[in-house]
Amino acid sequence: QTYEILDMLLYALFYFRRAATLRPYDARMWCAMGGCYLGLGRRADAIRSYERAVSNHDSEGIATRKLAELYKEDDDVEGAARCYLRHLELRFQAQGGGSGGIGGGDGQEGSAAGVDGGDSMPSIDTVINLVEVNAAEAEALLYLAYYHRDNGEFETAAACCSRLLEYPGQEKEEGKALLREIRSRMDKRKAAAAASSGGGMTLRSRSRSRSRSTSSSARKRNPRRGGGMDDSMDDEGGPDSSFDFASP
Repeated sequence: QTYEILDMLLYALFYFRRAATLRPYDARMWCAMGGCYLGLGRRADAIRSYERAVSNHDSEGIATRKLAELYKEDDDVEGAARCYLRHLELRFQAQGGGSGGIGGGDGQEGSAAGVDGGDSMPSIDTVINLVEVNAAEAEALLYLAYYHRDNGEFETAAACCSRLLEYPGQEKEEGKALLREIRSRMDKRKAAAAASSGGGMTLRSRSRSRSRSTSSSARKRNPRRGGGMDDSMDDEGGPDSSFDFASP
């Protein structure tokens, strides 16, 4: 650490690598190596180190934040979202929120998010609603709010924004404005769905009403049209019937 503070990154990296060899499951060693690699401009090595830290349960959330920033710089939206979600999940665990996790971890090197499956996995909603919100968590929640909004998952995005209202920072105001936008979109979606389902009934009703009015007007114009041959036969039989009654 002294070499790192003195910006002697190659020396620091040498000793951090030796420490990681002795303690391969210590996330702090991998985070330290990742920082050295970043300082030396070796982004690929830094990403691998941070991924290794996440897979070894980086409860402090240092690696997940660094990975998310690197993915954002590379325009990897999915990777950044996974890392921010993983950051919230790790902080939720560190605060006593449970074991396992969303795409939990088993101590082995993982993927970009740094996790494989776990036995006990709290839901995304549980993590979002119960994690304690500090500066790092507010950053993650805001990014996830935009991510879920852009993917049409308005309920999850609204939940992220609602948690930001508890944080007294710039993210609070941005989250408040975003929440208004999301609720407006949700109302429009509901209105469109209602109009779509109700529109078919209206068209059918209009068709039936038009058919009834046409039939009614036709009967008014020609009351005997519906009688057909039977009416004409009745008309012809009328005089015969009168003649019979008139005969002696």
